[in-house]
Amino acid sequence: MKKLHVLLGTGLGIGNLPLARGTLATLAAIILYLVFRKIFPQPLYYGIMLVVFNGLAIWISGRCEEYLGKKDNSAIVIDEMGGFLVVMFLVPFSLRFLMLGFILFRAFDILKPFRIDRIESLPGGWGVVGDDVAAGIMTNVLLHVSRSMFSW
Repeated sequence: MKKLHVLLGTGLGIGNLPLARGTLATLAAIILYLVFRKIFPQPLYYGIMLVVFNGLAIWISGRCEEYLGKKDNSAIVIDEMGGFLVVMFLVPFSLRFLMLGFILFRAFDILKPFRIDRIESLPGGWGVVGDDVAAGIMTNVLLHVSRSMFSW
């Protein structure tokens, strides 16, 4: 099980790459989003999938921290994937929203505005995934606000 946890936690090995792990994992999350969007076209089912995915991400991230021996190890990227899936919740499908969501999510994930960095201090996988879900929520809200303001 250790190998499976690490494989999933590192985004099928993306987290083992030398550079831009979070960015590459978020790009992979776009593909994951496109797949989940087809499988779960109803908002309720997509929402349930979000809860399940991020719940598993919390558990897997916590196990990976134990195996890799470091708090919020940068090789763990399943949290970026879960966070980006949150970004796209109830957002109409378009290239504009995918690109804007990607850019804003990466910015929020890196800069951690509004003290979302405090969430990282939570124990185990809660801290690993929590700040990315918070960045995803902020991005999602911003996408919905911009959609309303600009009639996109």
